[in-house]
Amino acid sequence: MKFTPILSFVLLMLFGPVNALYAQQTAQLYLSGTGNDHTVNWDFFCTAGMNSGKWTKIAVPSNWELQGFGKYDYGFAKDSVRGKEQGLYKFSFKVPTGWKGKKINIVFEGVMTDAEVKINGRTAGPVHQGAFYVFRYDISRQLKYNQDNLLEVKVSKHSANKSVNEAERKADFWIFGGIFRPVYLEALPMQHIERLAVNAQASGQFNAELSTTGEADKLGVQLYGADGKKYGSELSNSIQKTGRASISGRFSSPLLWSSELPNLYTAVFTLYHKNKVVHTVSKKIGFRTIEVKPRDGVFVNGVKIKFKGVNRHAFRPASGRALSKTNSIEDVLLMKEMNMNAVRMSHYPPDGHFLDVCDSLGLYVMDELAGWHGHYDTPTGTKLVKEMLRHDVNHPSIIFWANGNEGGHNRDLDPVFAQEDIQKRSVVHPWEDFNGFDTQHYREYNYGIGNYRHGHSIVMPTEFLHGMFDGGHGASLDDYWNDMLLNPLSAGGFLWDFADQGVVRTDKNNIIDADGNRGADGIVGPFHEKEGSFFTIKEIWSPVFFERREMTAGFDGVFNLENRYHFTNLNTCRFDWKLLNLKTNEKITGNAKAPDVKPSEKGRLKISLPSNWINYDVLYITVTDLHGKELFTWSFPIILPVKEARRLTGDKAGTTVTLKETDSLFIAAANGLQLSFSKKTGVLREVRNTNGLIPFANGPVVQEGANNFSNITHRMEGEQLVIESAFDRKSAYNTLKWTISPSGVLKLTVKYFPSEYLSNFVGLNFSFPESQMKGVEYMGMGPNRVWKNRLKGNSFGIWKKEYNDTETGESWVYPEFKGYHSNMYWCKFITKAKSFTVATENEDVFLRLFSAAFKTDQWHNYEPLFPSGNISFMQGIPGIGTKTQRADRSGPMAMKNIFYDYEKDPARALDITLYFDFLLKD
Repeated sequence: MKFTPILSFVLLMLFGPVNALYAQQTAQLYLSGTGNDHTVNWDFFCTAGMNSGKWTKIAVPSNWELQGFGKYDYGFAKDSVRGKEQGLYKFSFKVPTGWKGKKINIVFEGVMTDAEVKINGRTAGPVHQGAFYVFRYDISRQLKYNQDNLLEVKVSKHSANKSVNEAERKADFWIFGGIFRPVYLEALPMQHIERLAVNAQASGQFNAELSTTGEADKLGVQLYGADGKKYGSELSNSIQKTGRASISGRFSSPLLWSSELPNLYTAVFTLYHKNKVVHTVSKKIGFRTIEVKPRDGVFVNGVKIKFKGVNRHAFRPASGRALSKTNSIEDVLLMKEMNMNAVRMSHYPPDGHFLDVCDSLGLYVMDELAGWHGHYDTPTGTKLVKEMLRHDVNHPSIIFWANGNEGGHNRDLDPVFAQEDIQKRSVVHPWEDFNGFDTQHYREYNYGIGNYRHGHSIVMPTEFLHGMFDGGHGASLDDYWNDMLLNPLSAGGFLWDFADQGVVRTDKNNIIDADGNRGADGIVGPFHEKEGSFFTIKEIWSPVFFERREMTAGFDGVFNLENRYHFTNLNTCRFDWKLLNLKTNEKITGNAKAPDVKPSEKGRLKISLPSNWINYDVLYITVTDLHGKELFTWSFPIILPVKEARRLTGDKAGTTVTLKETDSLFIAAANGLQLSFSKKTGVLREVRNTNGLIPFANGPVVQEGANNFSNITHRMEGEQLVIESAFDRKSAYNTLKWTISPSGVLKLTVKYFPSEYLSNFVGLNFSFPESQMKGVEYMGMGPNRVWKNRLKGNSFGIWKKEYNDTETGESWVYPEFKGYHSNMYWCKFITKAKSFTVATENEDVFLRLFSAAFKTDQWHNYEPLFPSGNISFMQGIPGIGTKTQRADRSGPMAMKNIFYDYEKDPARALDITLYFDFLLKD
């Protein structure tokens, strides 16, 4: 059989930077495809569920549910065909004649869950139990050359080992079946390196431990830099009679590996027998030192680290846990885009290519033995820990090992990690205070921060701010992160979790199913649609922090900065700025000299702006890192709402304002506009122009305050008509004033007091039928909606949004239309009838557009709250909770709005001024 292009590629990649002198490489021949983007069809028979009871074809690697077989199961032991659902696989293959005389292994990178393997009718070895681990069998004696060989694999979705099901199957995630990672043959010389483990320290000290098979007498290792050139001299040592060997030496001034500077070297290990090369193995390595100092912190290369991390499932909607390297790159790039520096493998070890990408792009990794709330028995777990470390031990990105999750810890396995890991990386028990780490999950802000601040362990919650729909993640992260920054015992933490686990249901017309709220936990959607929290996290976790700055007339162009990098000076970043007139798009751009600010220090950025800078609307500053990645673009509004409102509404011609009365209404008319107000309450009842009715009415309604406007009168102020209420401290302490100008522009001023000391909502509501809304165009922060505890991540500008009915985590057209939008200056409502504009003189007004569907849970933690009416102009909005915490227990930003009534002193009332233009020309 000829070598396939895949085999040739693998040989080339394994060959690395060395030349053809080293011919004795480990050769690979894929029997399956390499991932979900390249598969090979095998014969397949499913014993239960969809399309069962018949031989057909299936793509390998894959999860069979996504191929239309078996039964979907979201875990929690609810599968009705448990113990019956099996997949039978067959595949014929030929072995290259040149492989005669070599040791040939068949390697499975991942099979869910029990795998019984036969070659030409003979069992390859014991049934493998455990879904996420690379295992191999020596099949050298079972193969036939120049003939077809038959591979048969019987895969049981649920294990015959109860502890495997407890660890992997009864879990809060989708439970799939199948050969979901690649299958290949590897051919090794009879004299070969069986296993190797590397420890490359920041000092340049290099140690490796190896085991060998067959006659060999010497081992050497040569390092190569990213440029392919030799780095240092070859190290060598003799091999013990036991087949074990070690090799060590010191390299001068290596480029160190970290998440910020992921420098890698290629280590080429060469096995010699009588000065003849018999085998070579190539590994990517990184020089870095991890040190855990009890009651202090985690140090990488001598620097204390704050982990900005997220939990990540290996998942795609159309392929389940069958992934590709392209998928891994996509995931890591999105995490890096959010300025994350760490990822936890939840709740099982990942594909090897994901760790490769973390090595090359720079992410700290917590690699995890499977175990949700249950764990493996000790014999099974010991075997799987060894398989996991054999596969993963050399990745510089791995900083910790996790022994199970949330009670899924078999403590007998803890010593096995140390025995198998040359680097002796720390083992954590996620959710426990163990081994010097307090990793407790989902602590309420007050309890959690208090407990963390007064404890003695290193604080590193391996799950916090549990997302559900639009809650958690970015919501309250600012509070938690600020406290983590201040706490010297904090090592940061890991958000739950990265992506919504919405799966394509081949049994339900290919709908995307996240199993209700169980899988809707992501910062991004199933296909990586970016939710609002994505951008909030990006800003909060930016390694460049801008101190708040108001753009006043005396602005001198100086911004105060903080460098929140661990290793990088800000002088390696690029600082670009742009002044923009939002109405004309006139702009001026420039580049500021990057300041010399060392990690963890503060400094100043000086921008040389033109003398007329104050005539522009907004200043943007974009910071780009040394790799060319945008950290964030900050916006600093220059214009104030009062100036913009008067620009929009002033200098408009009109006609005389007239007024007529009915029994219940004041009806004002000007410039073709007719406005009706209640004579009893002063509330706007109807708006008409020459084209007919504009269904904007029934306001203002004070939310969480008394609607006690009374004693409504009218009068003329020059050419303007005024309709207003009278103030009474006891019974009519909230007041309104309507002013109708000859142009038809309507002005509303309301002074009001919230009825409660603590309020979810503060502001004014109006009615408008949702069915008539087509979209909006507004000036303010956008484009994403906000909550009181999730205000960061947006940019100031003019935004256009088409109406959508997106429910976060259930449908994925982002940004959502419905919800709260911050710092509104004006909004043009684009309707099916006639468009109109509302502007405000006030700063910090929230525009509310309708209501997302109300959702709750058994604990009433996640509840999106909206005021009455349909469109609101708010001065206080609620926070949003998480799956595990109510909003008011998630930190100061999520607390209710606090206002005093000052005994209804009108001088201390809240006030809001709005302008309405119902005569826009479409």
